[in-house]
Amino acid sequence: MKNYKIKLILVLSTVLILSFTSLNVFTSYVRTKKTIEESIANQSLEAAIAIASTIDIDTYQHFLGTKVKDAYYWQISNHLNDARKKLGALSVYTLEIDNPKQSKVMIAGVPNELNNRFIIGEVCTVPEAQVKRAYEGNTYVTGVIEDPHFGSYLSVGAPIKGEAGKVIGYIGIDIGADTLNEIKGKVLENNFLLFVFNGVVILVVIGTFFFLQRWYRKEVAKEVGVTEDIYQAEIKTLITSVSSLRHDFTNHIQVLHGLLQLGESVRAQEYLASLSKEVRAIESLKLNIDHPGLSILLQTKKLAAQNYIIDMNFTISRDTFNKIKTTDLIKILSNLIDNAIDATIELPEGERKITICCTAFNTHYVFKIMNTGPKIIEKEQIFKQGYSTKRAEQGKIRGQGLFIVREVVDKYNGKITINSTSDLETTAIVKIPLK
Repeated sequence: MKNYKIKLILVLSTVLILSFTSLNVFTSYVRTKKTIEESIANQSLEAAIAIASTIDIDTYQHFLGTKVKDAYYWQISNHLNDARKKLGALSVYTLEIDNPKQSKVMIAGVPNELNNRFIIGEVCTVPEAQVKRAYEGNTYVTGVIEDPHFGSYLSVGAPIKGEAGKVIGYIGIDIGADTLNEIKGKVLENNFLLFVFNGVVILVVIGTFFFLQRWYRKEVAKEVGVTEDIYQAEIKTLITSVSSLRHDFTNHIQVLHGLLQLGESVRAQEYLASLSKEVRAIESLKLNIDHPGLSILLQTKKLAAQNYIIDMNFTISRDTFNKIKTTDLIKILSNLIDNAIDATIELPEGERKITICCTAFNTHYVFKIMNTGPKIIEKEQIFKQGYSTKRAEQGKIRGQGLFIVREVVDKYNGKITINSTSDLETTAIVKIPLK
């Protein structure tokens, strides 16, 4: 069932990625076509404005006085037809706009064979919205118009101004849909690689996202696994310590029972007095530390030290130590303390001492573990994976602790030093800079 859900998620993710990529490419395609159309319209409008400025106003006004195909008409028509050829437009013409709803074609700049069939004053197909703009004296640009006689085209218009800037007509330019499509096709062809590149970039970005997500999940799982291992190890140590205390408690009860049966009440009282010291020692395990994880770790190590008859003392700053991950803090201290315990128990009971200092400064943390024990000779070798000064035991992997500590310290750009003197004292110091 779990595999089925994973496969379903992967299939849905793939479909979403492909859909998103296709939509992006399609949107880019439509946007590009729209941009091309607007660009052509703007260029044509600039051309219309330029042509309007070259119209002979006197000649055009003479034509407007008669509105027949006389010499004035043909002079303007030939001028417009020349402009049409240069622009590659479908047609160039003048308009009369005397109301906000309808326009009329006055002079057509088209080939003579078509001009002979043209009727002055024929109603133009410019939409009403653009006619209204022209009536108000503005330029206009239409969308693609579907004309049953001339086909599909885009139209623009600019005013022809006479004396005192009065609008006496309009220059209209029609750009055929074939011309538009040809230009669009060339531009889209030139931008095909850009569409492909956009699609690939999106796929790479989404793929990178999924890769980072999987990597992050693996890293989290790894951290959880390490934390679980540390937790299990500390729980086992705690259970062992509690079992040892329970065993000792049973022995103490048996001794007291025997002394009382023999009538040795004075000796029983002395024995109870010595037990009260141990009880007070156990009560001293409670530490006033602001970091919960650190508090639990040190209490566990304190209990283990008591089982080994080790004098363990702490000096902890009133700080949360939140500039370092809890898992990393536990990795550093648990491994260093375990090494200190292993070294200390090689000495006679009265010489077993461990001091742990966790100090927080404004710029860095300092973790110092001092213990009595044999002098370390090869200090540089002890950080190598698999290297250990302790005897090999069947089923137990040695030489991992300090290697792990070194990795964590390096991750924080910190520094670790091990000082071991001939008077049976070893000090491990870890400095972690604060960012």
